[in-house]
Amino acid sequence: MLRFRDAIALGKLGVLGRRGRAMLTAVGISIGIAAIVAVVGISASSQANLLQVLDDLGTNYLTVKPGQSFSSDEKVELPAEAGGRLSILDQVQAVSTVAQLDVTVRRTDQMPTTDTRGVVVLAAEADLLSTLNGKLASGRWLDAGLSGYPTVVLGTTAAQRHGVDISEGGQLVWLGEQWFAVVGVLQPMPLAPELDSSALIGTEIAAQKFGYQGSPTTVYVRANPDDINAVRDVAGATANPESPQEVEVTRPSDALEARAAADTAFTTLLLGLGGVALLVGGVGIANVMVISVLERRNEIGVRRALGATRRHVRSQFLVEALVQAGLGGFAGVLLGAGVTVVYALVMGWPIVLPAVGLAGGVLAALLVGGLAGLYPASRAARLEPAEAVRPA
Repeated sequence: MLRFRDAIALGKLGVLGRRGRAMLTAVGISIGIAAIVAVVGISASSQANLLQVLDDLGTNYLTVKPGQSFSSDEKVELPAEAGGRLSILDQVQAVSTVAQLDVTVRRTDQMPTTDTRGVVVLAAEADLLSTLNGKLASGRWLDAGLSGYPTVVLGTTAAQRHGVDISEGGQLVWLGEQWFAVVGVLQPMPLAPELDSSALIGTEIAAQKFGYQGSPTTVYVRANPDDINAVRDVAGATANPESPQEVEVTRPSDALEARAAADTAFTTLLLGLGGVALLVGGVGIANVMVISVLERRNEIGVRRALGATRRHVRSQFLVEALVQAGLGGFAGVLLGAGVTVVYALVMGWPIVLPAVGLAGGVLAALLVGGLAGLYPASRAARLEPAEAVRPA
């Protein structure tokens, strides 16, 4: 009787006797498993990052912007009173506005007027950062004490494009044909990405120097979470009662949720590709095992002559296939987990390694190895002793 422990020992000996071939076969399985584990891990880490962003910044705010005019080609603007009107709604918790100014920002006055590096200048209210739950990477915000002075806060992208790092000391930028002191740099704003590539100045200095009259280009509205849809329905008419159809109201968190859905669909595609790689690895195991049966006919004949049954031979070769697949699966799980950890660290995401994905990777490898080893094992078991030891 062939005990389970003895079958495992025989399978290991068969693999160790052909180490190079077994290693190359296991590599095919490991690549497929690594791809599957990495896709699952990276997708889970990305989802966790999106959920963290939504939890930190909230899903309960809207942006109100000028829409399209249906009556003429004239530029649509929001009334200067739009922010104040929205703030009187009972369900609204906070309102703040920004307005794009017709001025440029450059690193120095020696640069061409067109070299703005894609950075726009916005007049921002003092409560903008608190309304958006935004954070500063360094420096300070445009509070009431700075609103009337030539100071500017840069979005994270704007600071990178202009090479500004205030941790190294005071920095100046040429804004609207005069020098402005950079007092702060924002952290990335996932729910207000337009601020990342902006230079923000106070509304008071904007009125003094650039003729800002209070008409906002974007109104940020934070409402009670349970009433967000109700506020969305009336925001256009409240902001511009005379032309509510010319107001565009959006919920930025919808874009992140849509991105999460797109990531899920993309993950499914990548899992399919990982499955193809796993299938190729299984075919490799089947091919190697068939060759192994042909090479080991004498061994099989001797074992059968000494009393080994067909079940014993079948078990031996099936275990060999499982051992190769198991080694490949284990290596693939480690490789896929490593890829996930490195990618998540580079992206600044939380590291998520689903236990189901890790265990499923090993089980998938064993399943593929078992299926791939069935035919070679059955073929070996069907060999008669006299036929197996007969010279070719």
